[in-house]
Order: sequence, then C-alpha cells, then structure tokens
Amino acid sequence: MKQLLLIEDDVRQAAMLKEFFSLSGITLHTYHTGATGLKELRTGTFDALLLDVMLPDRDGFDICREVRTFSNIPIIMLTAKGEETDRIVGLEIGADDYLPKPFNPRELLARVKAILRRGRNDPSQPASALTFGKLEISDEERVARLNGAPLDLTAYQFDILHTLAKHAGRVMSRDALMAVLGGHELDAFDRSIDVHISRIRAQIEDNPKKPKRILTIRGIGYVFSKLQA
Repeated sequence: MKQLLLIEDDVRQAAMLKEFFSLSGITLHTYHTGATGLKELRTGTFDALLLDVMLPDRDGFDICREVRTFSNIPIIMLTAKGEETDRIVGLEIGADDYLPKPFNPRELLARVKAILRRGRNDPSQPASALTFGKLEISDEERVARLNGAPLDLTAYQFDILHTLAKHAGRVMSRDALMAVLGGHELDAFDRSIDVHISRIRAQIEDNPKKPKRILTIRGIGYVFSKLQA
C-alpha cells in the first residue's frame, strides 16, 4: 500500500482527502503544521509529499526548499494562490507538480497516481542506461550523471530528461511530453514544462542560455540532440 504524507492546516479538508485516498488503497498521513510534517518526513518512508503553501508556522515554499536538501521525494504543491508566478516559484525550488485550490480530489488523486506510476520500474522492460558522451541516464537507478557525478533532479525532471533522451532526435511538443509522463493537460499559459526544462538545462548544459543537448523548437516543443549530446 502506498504511503503519502500530507501537510495541510485545514483539518476538515485533510480528513476528507485521507478518507478519499483510502478508497483507492492509498494511506494518507496528515499533519497540520510544517514542523510536525517535516519531522515525520525525516523519520518515515513515504512515496510522495502533498504540501500546502499556506501553513500556520512556515511557508510551504520554504518547506519545499528544505525537503530538497535531504530528499528527492515527489512533491505536489497545493496552493490557494492561483497566479502563474506562484506556481513557477514552486517548480523552480523543486516541486514536481502543483494544484491550485479549490481542486477536485479526483484530479489530485490522478496526479498522485501519475507520479507513482512514473516512479515504478516496469519489470517486463529490460533496464538499461542511456549514454550520450559524458551524460548517463540510468532508468534502473533513476539517476542521471554528468562526468560521473549524480545530478540533483526531482523525480519529475528525471522523467522529462529520460523521456526526451529516449526519443533523441524526435521533436516532442509540451502536450506530448505531458501525455507520455501521465500528467495533466496543459492550458495556453501553463509554463510548468518550460520551468522544468530550464532546471534540467542548468545541470546538463555547459551554457544553459545556449543549450546543445535539449534544444527548443520554437512554437512546437523540445528535442534532445543526438549530435551535441
């Protein structure tokens, strides 16, 4: 049974989500302050973190930053702030996904299941590493290395990089990437994929402003270059 950690100060909503997720065989451990949630996260084992931004003791963005100093657990931010800038901040500091409030619990469950599917290796497929010069991407270990040093990627960023590399030379639109990754449908102003790509480039490119590995195809999407990888 999957174990999720929810840090949410709305006691009623937390209880509702706990009951709703249990119907799908997922155990939701709920905490109502950042301090108690972080303490549990450091000592327990969880498959994903659902993190509210507006908490009584700490800002959810600060908590996300701290979590990323010791864990690569998938993080979905829950925020009452619907502005694009707030969502982008969450992604830039290490969140894998976000969901503005109010939201439908079914949508949150769908996003959680998508993250859990991406984190599960398919035993029917042979595990192998993709190698492009000094860049190695291991699906079995779920880690990417440059010059032998592991990169600091979130689970979602690793999946984007692995998907692009696995289809090297093929242009993939943002919607196509989301479809492969099992994410939500993008709207015209959704920059989540672009933010993740920017974070990936910062780690794999010699000059992120002039990328040679992940190229932008204006008006279409992205392509992982076979020639320059």
